[in-house]
Amino acid sequence: MPSERIILGIDPGTIIMGYGILSVRGNHTGMKALGVLQLDKYEDHYIRLHKIFERVSGLIDEYHPGELAIEAPFFGKNVQSMLKLGRAQGAAITAALTRNLPVFEYAPLKIKMAITGNGNASKEQVADMLRRFLHIPEANMLPQMDATDGLAAALCHYFQTNRPVQEQKYANWKDFINKNPKRIS
Repeated sequence: MPSERIILGIDPGTIIMGYGILSVRGNHTGMKALGVLQLDKYEDHYIRLHKIFERVSGLIDEYHPGELAIEAPFFGKNVQSMLKLGRAQGAAITAALTRNLPVFEYAPLKIKMAITGNGNASKEQVADMLRRFLHIPEANMLPQMDATDGLAAALCHYFQTNRPVQEQKYANWKDFINKNPKRIS
């Protein structure tokens, strides 16, 4: 049986941080965990960052992922929101780095494209595709879309790093024909 590869996916936020744990055995992928960290009950922004660090550290200690895939902040109209989101992302990344996890960052457009084939897909479309692809019963999906965004980051990372490797490189068609005479009829 192939060994298990575990990927932690994070959708950073200072109000809600979503996370998903993806398990990979051979070519079989599955969801190990899905959840959110509610941060709106903490008034102090620095306490929120500390809670993000603690929760990500706890997830790493509990599930032992080998990689962290995190959604990159996107530039919006509100610079203060962007700054806070970047800090939240930094707290999650720091938790991973203190546990020697490699970190991989993906733009929201890239994640949506990898999961749905449409970079402008809605959160609901991403959640539905995850449910279908990972064979998750609807009852197990949280209504919180930030959780599925975290899982989507993990699955996007799996797709980006699990591409088949081409064994032979060819300079051109003539080179291909010369190296594969039995494939030509």
